[in-house]
Amino acid sequence: MFSLSELVPLNQQQNRSKLLKPWWEVFMDYLVVLMLMTSVLTCTEQLSRDRVVCLPLDPSVTANTSSRDPVAKTPSSEQPMQIEPDVLQSAHRGRRTHLVYQQYVYISQVCYHEALPLCSRFFPYMALLQSLVLLASGSFWLHFPRTSARIEHFLAILAKCCESPWTSQAVSHAARQENVRENGEKEVERQPPRPPPSSSSPPVTRTRRSITDSGTDSPLLRRSESVSSAVPPSPCPSTLSCGSTMSSGSLTSRGGSPGSKPSVVVDSPRQDISLDKSDGEQARALFERVRKFRSHCESSAVIYKVYLAQTMFKLLMVTLILSYTIPLLSNLSFTHTCRPEEQELVGYAAFDCIHVLSSLLRKLLVAYLALLGLYGLLSVYTLIWILHSSLRQYSFHSLKELCSLRDVPDLRNDLAFLLHMLDQYDPLLVQRLSMFLSPVGESRLLEESLEQRWGEEKLRAMTSVDDDGCSRLQLVALPRLPPALFTLSQLQVLKLELIKEARFTAQVANMTSLRELHLYHCTAAVDPSALGVLQERLESFHLTFTQASEIPSWVLSLRSLHELHLSGRLSSEGGVGRSWALGSLCRLRHLRVLVIRGMLQRIPAEVCEVAGSLLRLEIHNEGTRLLVLTGLKRMLDLTELLLQDCQLQRLPSALLSLTKLRTLDLQHNNLRTLEELLSLAHLRRLSCLRLAYNRVVVLPASVGVLRGLELLDLSNNQLQSLPSALFTLRLLRRLLLAGNLLEGLPAEIKSLQMLTELDLSGNRLENLPPELFSGCLELRILNVARNCLSSLPCGIAALNKLCRLDLRTNILQELPAELGCCTGLHRGGLLVEDWLFLSLPPSVRDYLSRSCSTSDEHSGDRSRPESDSFPYFSPTQWSFSSALESQI
Repeated sequence: MFSLSELVPLNQQQNRSKLLKPWWEVFMDYLVVLMLMTSVLTCTEQLSRDRVVCLPLDPSVTANTSSRDPVAKTPSSEQPMQIEPDVLQSAHRGRRTHLVYQQYVYISQVCYHEALPLCSRFFPYMALLQSLVLLASGSFWLHFPRTSARIEHFLAILAKCCESPWTSQAVSHAARQENVRENGEKEVERQPPRPPPSSSSPPVTRTRRSITDSGTDSPLLRRSESVSSAVPPSPCPSTLSCGSTMSSGSLTSRGGSPGSKPSVVVDSPRQDISLDKSDGEQARALFERVRKFRSHCESSAVIYKVYLAQTMFKLLMVTLILSYTIPLLSNLSFTHTCRPEEQELVGYAAFDCIHVLSSLLRKLLVAYLALLGLYGLLSVYTLIWILHSSLRQYSFHSLKELCSLRDVPDLRNDLAFLLHMLDQYDPLLVQRLSMFLSPVGESRLLEESLEQRWGEEKLRAMTSVDDDGCSRLQLVALPRLPPALFTLSQLQVLKLELIKEARFTAQVANMTSLRELHLYHCTAAVDPSALGVLQERLESFHLTFTQASEIPSWVLSLRSLHELHLSGRLSSEGGVGRSWALGSLCRLRHLRVLVIRGMLQRIPAEVCEVAGSLLRLEIHNEGTRLLVLTGLKRMLDLTELLLQDCQLQRLPSALLSLTKLRTLDLQHNNLRTLEELLSLAHLRRLSCLRLAYNRVVVLPASVGVLRGLELLDLSNNQLQSLPSALFTLRLLRRLLLAGNLLEGLPAEIKSLQMLTELDLSGNRLENLPPELFSGCLELRILNVARNCLSSLPCGIAALNKLCRLDLRTNILQELPAELGCCTGLHRGGLLVEDWLFLSLPPSVRDYLSRSCSTSDEHSGDRSRPESDSFPYFSPTQWSFSSALESQI
């Protein structure tokens, strides 16, 4: 057993399937039902009274019986009755057969099986079978596995389109635009003004019926009518509301009631009713669902082919049935002569038999054939309609007459066929679906949703201020730029990530403080009126992309640009000469900084177009070998050069021409030898040299020629010793040697009297020279973590400026008490294990932990496991940039 609630989905599915059935399909369904009822009635009657009545034929009286009245005679007695002569003339006498009732039953059964034709006996069952086949084939295209899923999906989308509040808003908007267009045409073709009407005459009001708001009794729209009572205006245009352009009065005025007053249409534009957040999200999801369903259905025409095959099958079935039924109709007889072989049993050789339902069966048979013929004519009409109409193409001709719906695209294949079928039911449903096929409609919905969700107040709340005092705003994964963004006049840095349809309009002129723009996988378009504003104001531009084709062409016209950061695949699979895919930079005359993250094989010649103004060049090559660097020779004004992940094996010879170079960064390469350092002797201004993350084994003595060095970074190499010439660099302030194979530190370290930071972490040091503490009195940061130190030498108290000391992961047994004299360490600058910290005297422990006792960061660092990074400290003792540069 099953409950009635289980039948509700089946009923709804049947009601929704009716939307795709044209009038002939509905008519043919009724015809099949009538044919089925006729065949069932015939079979029922035949099953209940399926027998014949037989009377014997006497050969001696055959001649007499052939000339008598065919009216059946009633048996009479052999003795004549005494009746009137006129009565004797009109009465007929029968004859006595001397057969008992059982003999009659026996003869009737024998004659039914031997003499009655097969077509007379089994035609009702054949008609029933044929009706069932036609019934099954009538809706086969709705239940075929490859078509039913698409049809159900289409009907579900159609129901959502009718229920969505956005549909009513879009329809009303289209109607208002059409009204405005017609009014404009009437103003152009307006006739001379008529004399004003007299005061006694009633004012003439103009009525107009909206072409979009027409009533419908579709079962699909019943639910949307119930929703319309809760959301004003009506979510479904089929429901009439007081706010729409058509009212009940306008309907009655059409009908012709002379007493009804027509409704007045107000020409002033009405504001769109804004959707709430849930309605907007549902409408956006529905746009996406319609787009995906369209791309899926337009790829094939399986529904069209199945429907065409079904129509041809039904026509073939009707033709086949009529071809063998019509010839049988003339031969179909329910009266016959039976000659059974059991003559000795019954005493007669022939019997005259007739079926008891002969009259009824003939009438039902004729009715069945008539219904079948009408069914065949409708099948022919359907086939002609299919072949004559272009059902695999659909164009919204009537809707494109509206101003706001001219962008609805033409459809193909299955989706076009479904809309053709839907047109036969109600064209209004097609119009409601077209609201979600319009790109302009989707654009208006996105703009309205963005205005609601991303207002000016929310954007201002998301704006942050960085350390430089610049206001920053970052927007991620939005469909497009919210209009309120262009009202932020104080915004200086704008970051846009994963925004597919970003567009800068003329309103960008309101962003008077905008100076820096970041585009991360964001294809932004710029209107001509906005391009001039960006050309005058943008100073820094960051662009991240996947392919070079994603780079906007307007980027190369930002003539006021000072910094340009490009990150993406700028190379091709061709040779060295085809390694640049951006374009000319000749218009960027004010460019100072160029940062490229790509896979270059050479320094592009286009970069030389801005060589006269370029001061800093960074190339992060992602492991691709940079083969040709001759372009560097033309950049004479370059002060900073960074070549990382370029697979360089030697110092480039092109560096000889960069006489103004101050910073040289060659980290993350394959440098094995530094013999070319001698060639850098004429770079008098070179103050920063970074060679970390290479394979340098020996530091040559020629490093001493770099007299102006203030920072030398040799971290993460394979150095085993340090030359004495290194300690002749009197101006050296930062020496970073982490991650090498050093086993000792020379006593010449005392010559670096201006040294403020020394990083020796990750080496094999067993002790530190006392000269380090007596000569490097300016030392502020000392990192000897992850070594083999067993003790600290005396004299560390002389480093009164020391504010950071990292002793973790060594083999120290105790700490010297003179650490308490290092006043800079009392704010958490001492980094050791907890048990080692307890080896200090209590007074020293209290002094070192006094200021950090209330700090959660310090306590967290003491309990934290071994780490390669320093914890956070105040800016007066620790610079965050120095921590990054030291790679700790």
